[in-house]
Amino acid sequence: MQVLQILKTKKDDSVTTVAPGTSVAEVAEILSARRIGALIISRDGRHVDGIVSERDVVRELGRRGAAVLALPVDEIMTKNAIGCTRTDTTAEVMERMSKGGFRHMPVMEGEVMVGLISIRDVIAARLAELNMEKEALTGMIMGS
Repeated sequence: MQVLQILKTKKDDSVTTVAPGTSVAEVAEILSARRIGALIISRDGRHVDGIVSERDVVRELGRRGAAVLALPVDEIMTKNAIGCTRTDTTAEVMERMSKGGFRHMPVMEGEVMVGLISIRDVIAARLAELNMEKEALTGMIMGS
């Protein structure tokens, strides 16, 4: 299965972004209010300047204390976010996420972001893929 198929199955295909300079406190509020795990940092909503996850916020809170909330998100975000394309497969994306130790990935078309997928999206797609394979093999064995 390809990433483009994952994007088609998502109920909400919008990507929540914040501008560079947004405070970590505001980032935490948005993550909490929207019940999402990551935000894309973008000057224009189309180009990725970085990515910040709830894990990044918690890790920095633990390291620096509450003072981190006043800092701009630029100080804790991952600047070189690893992305994928619509034609990448679930296996390719899972491997990249696993090797990189992250759970969210912007979907890119050239330099422009066209979506965002999470490990949950990828696992659901992979499980659906495996179920289809099982059904096909069962059908072949049973002669249908």
